[in-house]
This record gives sequence, C-alpha cells and structure tokens, in this order.
Amino acid sequence: MKKLYTLLLLAIASVSFGQVVSEDFNYADSSILNANGWTVHSGAGTNAIDVGVSNGLTYTGYSGLTGFTAAAVGNAARLDNTGEDVNKAFLAPVTSGSLYYSFLVNVTAAEATGGYFTHLGPGGTGTSPFFGKIYVKNSATTGKINFGASNTNTAIYSTVDYDLNTTYLIILKYDVSATGALSMWVKTTGVPATEAAAGTADITTSGSGSANAGGVYLRQYNAAQNITVDGIRVYATWFGTTPCALALATETTTCDAVTSGIDTYTTTIPFTGGNTGTYTLATTAGTIGGDNPSTTATGNIIITGVTEGANFTLTVSGTCGFTKIVSAPECKIVNALPYSESFPYTVGTFLGTSQKWTNANTGDDVTLVAGNLSYTGITSSGNAASFGLDGKECHTPFTATTSADGGLYASFLINVTDYANVTTDGNQDYFVVLTDGASANFKARLFIKKTANQYQLGLASAGTTTTNYDPTLFNVGDTVLIVVGYDFTTLKAWLNPTLATLTDSTTPNLTDTPTAAIATLGGFLLRQGSTTTTPTMTIDELRISTTIAGLLTSNQVNTISGLSVYPNPVKNGVFYINTDANAERTVTVFDVLGKQVLNTKTSESVINVSSLNTGIYMVQITEEGKTATKKLVIE
Repeated sequence: MKKLYTLLLLAIASVSFGQVVSEDFNYADSSILNANGWTVHSGAGTNAIDVGVSNGLTYTGYSGLTGFTAAAVGNAARLDNTGEDVNKAFLAPVTSGSLYYSFLVNVTAAEATGGYFTHLGPGGTGTSPFFGKIYVKNSATTGKINFGASNTNTAIYSTVDYDLNTTYLIILKYDVSATGALSMWVKTTGVPATEAAAGTADITTSGSGSANAGGVYLRQYNAAQNITVDGIRVYATWFGTTPCALALATETTTCDAVTSGIDTYTTTIPFTGGNTGTYTLATTAGTIGGDNPSTTATGNIIITGVTEGANFTLTVSGTCGFTKIVSAPECKIVNALPYSESFPYTVGTFLGTSQKWTNANTGDDVTLVAGNLSYTGITSSGNAASFGLDGKECHTPFTATTSADGGLYASFLINVTDYANVTTDGNQDYFVVLTDGASANFKARLFIKKTANQYQLGLASAGTTTTNYDPTLFNVGDTVLIVVGYDFTTLKAWLNPTLATLTDSTTPNLTDTPTAAIATLGGFLLRQGSTTTTPTMTIDELRISTTIAGLLTSNQVNTISGLSVYPNPVKNGVFYINTDANAERTVTVFDVLGKQVLNTKTSESVINVSSLNTGIYMVQITEEGKTATKKLVIE
C-alpha cells in the first residue's frame, strides 16, 4: 500500500561518494588476477583466473569512457574452469549501512544444478561466512539461463529467462548485518538513476548474513561454466550517489499475537533527516502509518498487519530513492508436553518455517523429505526431516521441565543416509541437543563419530567433543531408535531399545552425570556442525515427555481397532470415521504447516470439512485413550 507525500525527482550527484572497490580488469592480455591485486583463497595453483584478449564487456550507459565506469573497455575476468578462487579486499571492512555491488556479466555456458560465481565475504581469506552470493544455472527453457541470489548454498532463482552470450548489468544491494537482507536486480538495458527507479528487485531475501564485509570474491564453481565478469563497482550508496538526508535506523518488530496459527506483526522504523524533501513511501506488505518524513524531522514509520514469517520491502521515492528489506519475526508458541512430531509438512519446505520449530544460527535449512523411518513399536506418519553438512540449527521449544516434574525423555529415529563428506576417520560432532528452552543454551549433546565406514553414537552434558561413545557400530542406511533421558541427576541414552519393555530402570547404553545439575530443560535442537564432521541424516517420529511411559503412549499411533477414514480424497466436504468401538472421539485436523485448522469432540461418524481449502492435511483421531494419525486429501 502507498502513502503519498508527493514525488520529486532526484538528480544524480557525484559518482565518487563512498567507493569501496573499482575493478575493470584492464591488465595485459591473459594476465592472471592473483598477479594483479587479487588474493587466492581456494585452489591455489590450479587453473588460475585470468583476463582474456580484448574481451571487455560493453553495456550502454555503464561501460566505456562515456559510461558510468568511465574506463576503457579493455579486458575482463574469465571464469571458465574449476580451480583457483580469488578475492579483492576492501581498503577497510564495512560493518554497517549498505553495500551496492554492480558488475557486467556475460554467460557463455552454465550447468543444470547451478552455482554461485561471485559473492561478498570477509576479504583476504577463504574462511566463511560468505554472503551476497550470485548464482546462475541453465533454465528449463533450452538455451536460456536464470540468475539467483542468496546468503546460503541454497539459491533463490528468478523465473525470468535470460540469453546466453548476452551482457547484463547485475546490481546487488547487501545490508551489512547478521540478518544480511539483500536485493538483486538484473538489467537488460539502462542504468537506473535511483534504487527506487530500478523497480522491483528480481530477488529479495534475508538471513544468514554477516555484519563484517571485507571483500568481493570470484569463484570457479564448475568446469562446465564459462562466465565473463567486468566493470566491478562497490559503493556505499546507489552507484555512488550523494547519500539521502533521510536515514532509516534499525527496525524493531513485534508480534501482534503468539498462537499456533499464523499471526501478524508490527514494524517500527525510526528515521532522522526528515523534513528535508518530499517522500513517497510504499510497502510490499502491511499498512504504512506513523510519522510523515516529509514534514517531521525525527520520528517513526510504522508498518502494521504484516503476516508472520513474511519479509517485506519498504521503498522510499521522491527527493531520495532507496529501499529497505525488513526481516519477519517468528511468532511461535512453546509446545506443550507430551509433545509428538511426525513432521506432517510439505515435502521440500523448510522445518524452521513450521509453527513448532524456529531457526537458529546461519546456513542451509533443515528440509522436509518424503517418506518415513520405521521401527518395531512405532507406526510412522507424516514425512521426515533431513539435515547435515553445514547450516542452520533448528530448535523446537517445549514446556520448561524441572526436577519437580521428575524427568525429561525424548525418543526419535535417525538414519544416516550419506557419510561421504566426512573423509577423516574419527571425526566427531554433536547433532542433537537438549536446551534450557527459549534462550536455547545447550545442556546435553548427542554425538556422532566416523569409524571407518561405520559410525558410533556418544553422549555428553558439556563440551564440543567427547570420549563417551557406545561401542556399537552402525551402518549408513540403518534406522536407529534413540531414547535420551534425564532424571535431573544422570543423563541416559538407550540405542535401539525394545519399546515394549523399556523402563527408566532398563540399563542404558550411555550415561553421563553433569558436574553441575541441569536445572531446566525446555528445548530440542537439530544441529548441522560442519561439512567435515556432520553426515547427512534423516530424523523422524520425535516424541518428548516427562516419563518413558509417556513416550510409549505417544508412539502408539494407528492403534485404534477397526479404524477407517473415507472417502479419501474428500470430494464433497465431508468424510467419515468408523472404528470397532465407535465411541466418542476427538478429531483434530492440521494443515501442512502444522497449524490446527479443525478440532472437534464427537460421537458421530461424519466430519464436516467444507470450510477447508483443497490440499493435503493430517487428521489425528483419539478414541478411548488410543491415537491414530492419517493423511487426508481434500479435493
């Protein structure tokens, strides 16, 4: 929505303001970059990046002595192999504000899976974090390509098709912060005078950023690539224009409610330098209110009614033209115990976007995959979660548990699907953590260690390594049931126990007594440690309770005698439930995000779902103390 305050045009000022890097690659024919001010940070000595012979790129208004760069066309960098990757450090690290990274690119060849070929980073080193990554891949349309951007190794690609052997202007805006909001524009003609004039960015995203930007990087990601890059410029403002008098400070976001459904939030953006021109504000979500920067020197712009989890972009035009990406908060409840998680979410989505889980740390996401793990005594439903290598931690908080509750127990299934990335025998890391709750302080850790072509599992209450490993060797592809518990004296772990006879007195495979007793447990976390220590694995059927008996009860799914749910798919807005007992039952329906969309207690067999949209749901039925979960399709 827009709130018009009047629109004035911005005249471009000097293009020398805030220049961070300038690079036209006009070195001697076939010179290598690491001999001309660039630093090798990966693949040293193999297929160095060089410049070509009179291969400089041209783009009207940007290249050449009459263009923005005011530099001879000359040569350009060639990314046409695998091997050396290089970076050019800024004169000084940038720790606040925004960076605008622009360059010309011409792609002769890409490949199907895509990869990032340039990005920002700390400068001078190959040590992460890397961020502001720009990707290219072959389009589904033959002979076309797509550009993408992200702060992680999972790209967000534009659906726009671009041509091979054609020069484009790419502009990346990166907000220098831990959330790392970024926007990317791909321009086929012209050089926009202002950020607002550039129009809607092809890609906007945030998360997994860094508050320390120190250099620009070039990467040879695949031998199939053939990419030419030229005319690199990095500025603190849009093409080095004079900064706007109106300045927006760091925003605050507040959830309007915290429920198990999708809530809304309000954003407050302080500003200074107002009453210096006439400004138009527009937002991609919510309603703009608060103070008017056209008439107020200092105040707050307030955007209300934005959907939880949805980032939005605020655009300022008029006397100045720029944008600000606002990262959405998560308005999620603390899960009640006993807690049961069968991962009934859409395949391919990220676990951290569901209402039971929240993301921590940075990197690649925990992803939902199709299918289930199976184990005697557990009837699986829903889908499963896959994680590994290096990436985000995914945390699910639950009701805080103390010694007054007796204990805390969690059971879950794992299957290591790929250990190839962990090449060193004995490499270990922890992959599951019990935390103290909302603050997510680590209190107990489950470890995994490579042992030849197999692995072992370990337990510890503290430390990032342990020697406390069970001797049992597991294979890639094995499904393993892990039960971990704490009686507020001793940590215990049972590996592949017989559920029918498991009690707290059953001899555990592993124990650990914390030096200082753990006072509170209130969260379960999936951790992706690093690409050299964490294998790829699937987790399924998580149960958490204050007793082992509670775990066993929650694992008794699909045990209602004679249960049938029909028709499935539902075509006329109703479905029926029949059982041998046909007793009073509680019926709860969840959508693919885990949101409860229907809950009823009834003795009738007919359930009316005419108010629900078409799609896939999970229906949970509880009758006479027994619970069953079924997938339900509504057409």
